[in-house]
Amino acid sequence: MSLDAFEVVGGARLQGEITPQGAKNEALQVLCATLLTEEKVTISNIPDILDVRRLIRLLEGLGVSVERLSEDTYRFQARDVRLDFFQSGEFRQDASGIRGSVMLVAPLLARFGRAFLPKPGGDKIGRRRLDTHFLGLEKLGAAFTYDAARSQYNVEARQLKGGYLLMDEISVTGTANVVMAAVLAEGSTRIYNAACEPYVQQLCRMLVRMGARIEGIGSNMLTIEGVGRLGGTEHRLLPDMIEVGSFIGMAAMTQSEIAIRDARQEDLGIIPHVFERMGIRTEFRDGGLFVPRQEEYEIQTFIDGSIMTIYDAPWPGFTPDLMSIVLVVATQAKGSVLVHQKMFESRLFFVDKLIDMGAQIILCDPHRATVIGLGRRHQLRGIEMTSPDIRAGVALLIAALSANGRSVIHNIHQIDRGYQKIDERLRALGAQIRRVEG
Repeated sequence: MSLDAFEVVGGARLQGEITPQGAKNEALQVLCATLLTEEKVTISNIPDILDVRRLIRLLEGLGVSVERLSEDTYRFQARDVRLDFFQSGEFRQDASGIRGSVMLVAPLLARFGRAFLPKPGGDKIGRRRLDTHFLGLEKLGAAFTYDAARSQYNVEARQLKGGYLLMDEISVTGTANVVMAAVLAEGSTRIYNAACEPYVQQLCRMLVRMGARIEGIGSNMLTIEGVGRLGGTEHRLLPDMIEVGSFIGMAAMTQSEIAIRDARQEDLGIIPHVFERMGIRTEFRDGGLFVPRQEEYEIQTFIDGSIMTIYDAPWPGFTPDLMSIVLVVATQAKGSVLVHQKMFESRLFFVDKLIDMGAQIILCDPHRATVIGLGRRHQLRGIEMTSPDIRAGVALLIAALSANGRSVIHNIHQIDRGYQKIDERLRALGAQIRRVEG
């Protein structure tokens, strides 16, 4: 029996403290970086989520020694790596199911001169190119071939050599891959138009502690002097800013009072400000973020009175992973907002479920939706629905928590890919949610 659905009875007001898990996107990067050294690397605050478990399984299959020291802390040692694992069906199945597997390529290429990659999977949120990864690694001396029979990319490089790279797009995983290759490349590498998200900054700081020479961390220009080898280190993941934003939206939608622990202002960038523009109050205090109960909230307009537009952009802009949360929060606000999802073309296709729940949304095109806030005059109603991807799944869960009546959300393994024991943590706040057969 597969408990792949959530049954949610909406309308409960939540209260209490909740702790965000370790950052999923950071975890996928730093776990791959353990392959860059034969020494021990200890990583803490690792979230127990499906995508992370899959990646750890891949590392074990490659011969990495994995020791679980506590619930959220692991020690990795990539001393005896088995490259023949790439040819196994197990590797192709696991790697093709997780997009983060693309970041295995650079550390293996840098250390062993070759790597393999099946066409990666992950969310159905539109086309996500691998060109940035391949072009960046090719500039460092890698050669790619595609094996159509196996749907697999083969990569080789006798010796990576540093050079000047102008990234063709601001890609977080693309930047991470190129950085992991450059730290062991011969000579100097300059990466311009690099992503500078906190995840990339954390990866760079971890690599520096391992012996890498990286300048410009936090900017879009990274200068890397290659070194001969890297050593071990200890690293702690940041709290997941996507979870923090999700909890802010959940508190507003359910008219709840919630304290989010370990949420530091410097790690959240523009996120609190965007929710403020949606009319949601937040306060930083006692080392965390407090969201007071609000009976209602009103979307601001621009200074000239025109309708508010919220759009995603690379850091320090607003993360695309919270656009679905902003959209669902707007359905019960006073006022209207245009949500412009610039970076992915299919992330707004879950709005039909919100419309079925009673929301007033006009889907303008694959990238834009106008939300006419109901101002709580009409509460959303519970329905049966399916989660299309991680972020839309949590947006639908938030809608269900605020809705009148019972909702069932199917395909929740998508939510489990990115959110650790979310049902247990929400029940601790007073939510009526349980897993049922999907």
